[in-house]
Amino acid sequence: MSWGQDQQNGATFAHHRGCFSTSQWPPTDQAAAFDRHALACVFYLAFEEAEAGKATATEATGLSRANLRDVMTRYFPAVPVNAFALEKLTDPEPDMEEGLLRGLLIGHARPGDPASTLFAKIIARRSLRNDHLWQDLGLFNRAELSRLMARHFPALAAGNTKNMKWKKYFYRKLCEAEGFSLCTAPSCQECRDFESCFGPEEGESHLARIKNGFALD
Repeated sequence: MSWGQDQQNGATFAHHRGCFSTSQWPPTDQAAAFDRHALACVFYLAFEEAEAGKATATEATGLSRANLRDVMTRYFPAVPVNAFALEKLTDPEPDMEEGLLRGLLIGHARPGDPASTLFAKIIARRSLRNDHLWQDLGLFNRAELSRLMARHFPALAAGNTKNMKWKKYFYRKLCEAEGFSLCTAPSCQECRDFESCFGPEEGESHLARIKNGFALD
C-alpha cells in the first residue's frame, strides 16, 4: 500500500492533532494526551515526506520498524499497522552526529519511560533538519517543544536557563562533554552571533504550510 493511496491515515494524525488544539482530549491524563499530540505531529510530517518521496517512515522519524509498530498499536490503534508497509522498510542507521545527539538525549531521558526513549530517537533525527526544531517536529510553536523537553528530559531541559535555541543547546552540551567550547567569545553576551543562539524561534509551522498548500522543502 502506497502512502499516496492511504490519505485517511494522514487524516487520522491530523485529527489527533486537531483534537488537542481544541482541548477535546479526555482530562484524565493530560501528559499522555500531549505525548500523543506530539507523535501525531511528527507522524503527519512523516506521511507527507513519504508521500513526496523524500523519506520513508523510518528515515523520517529515526524509529525502527519495531518502534513504529509499538507506537501505532499504543497511540494510534485506528491506523492499521500495515499502512506503513513495514516489511518494505529498513531500520534507520544513525550517523555519528545523530548518534551523539541520541546519546545525549537518552542519557537524560526519564528513567523507565519508554516514550522518553522514543522521543530521544525522534528528536535526534529531526534535529538534523534545517528549520527550528519545533518546526521540524511539526509542533505548533517553541513552547510545545519546551514542554516536551521538560516532560521527557527534565534535567537536560532545566539546564537551558537562558532559553537558548534547542538545537544550539544540544550541540553546546555535546561540546561541553568533550571538554571544549562551541564559541570563542568569553561570554554569550559578548558574542557577535548572540541572536543566532538566543533569538526568537518564530515562523509558520510545517503543518500550517501544508494546510495552506505549500510543499515541504
